[in-house]
Amino acid sequence: MKNVVQRISAIQEQIHFSGSVYVKQKGSVVAELSYGYANRSEKIKNGPNTRFGIASGCKIFTSIAIAQLVERGTLSFTNKLTECLDITFPEFDKGITLHHLLTHTSGVPDYFDEEVMDDFEQLWVSLPMYHIRQLRDFLPLFQNEPMKSTPGERFHYNNAGYILLGLVVEQASGLCFSDYVQTYIFNPAGMMDSGYFEMDALPERTALGYIDAEDGSSRTNIYSLPAKGGSDGGAYTTAADMVRLWESLTGYHLLNQELTNLMLLPHADVSEGTYYGYGVWIRAYEEDKYKFVLMGYDPGVNFRAAFYPDRSLYIVVCSNQSAGAFDIISEIEDELT
Repeated sequence: MKNVVQRISAIQEQIHFSGSVYVKQKGSVVAELSYGYANRSEKIKNGPNTRFGIASGCKIFTSIAIAQLVERGTLSFTNKLTECLDITFPEFDKGITLHHLLTHTSGVPDYFDEEVMDDFEQLWVSLPMYHIRQLRDFLPLFQNEPMKSTPGERFHYNNAGYILLGLVVEQASGLCFSDYVQTYIFNPAGMMDSGYFEMDALPERTALGYIDAEDGSSRTNIYSLPAKGGSDGGAYTTAADMVRLWESLTGYHLLNQELTNLMLLPHADVSEGTYYGYGVWIRAYEEDKYKFVLMGYDPGVNFRAAFYPDRSLYIVVCSNQSAGAFDIISEIEDELT
């Protein structure tokens, strides 16, 4: 344990990491550390119970929600989008299924296409971010755009696809997406510090996200992200809560064993040794051994988590800066694996 803490502290000093780190192995907490400020102006420090935005790390919540509705018989992974959603998409292929959306192989246009855009803030020039407070508010960004590829043709990481999945959850359950996740995922998993909060009405112990400039100045990300996150990302959670999620999921408290295993299968081949399941990245690190990875990047938000089933190892790194989580988790993995 001492070596892990020393290595985390050493890399933190080099990169000035701000956030929280939680490492658990074989039932014991190996490291629980926090650095930097949740609120720089007020000098409020980050702590183990500080809530952080985790951006796309939330996609696993959406995939669990869809799988729960499949378990109840309300949906099927082979359902076509047109069967599940009473919204018109004039240019969309009629063959898009929930499986395609879950695995980023649907070919639908993305509202933030990383192949053609590199500045997330460009999105809010024509549609101010303070208007984005429910899933339907995202629709003008992609609803009438043409397909990028044929369903099933290729993997293309896609946030709009997960917005569509969230809308399917809302129509199938009759609940607002964030209420569904709170009721059927956060509460059963014991994630009492997690939620989809509005950025202009954050609860206590929530870290502000900071965007640092090269001249040493910084600003918060309140004008850089939607006012409220959606089914593609944007929830707030603690590092420990994300371990609770994984333990609850793999303990079959959120889904039965069959559907849990199906979620964690390598459905889409992304690149050599890297795959995508339902809402989770899967990486081979030894022959026939895989780790499960969650990650999220937004302006002022940086999140990484890795889970090694064969080692009973859970690592979560949350940051309220735009970078740093990868450096920290890489150091921990190098020490423990």
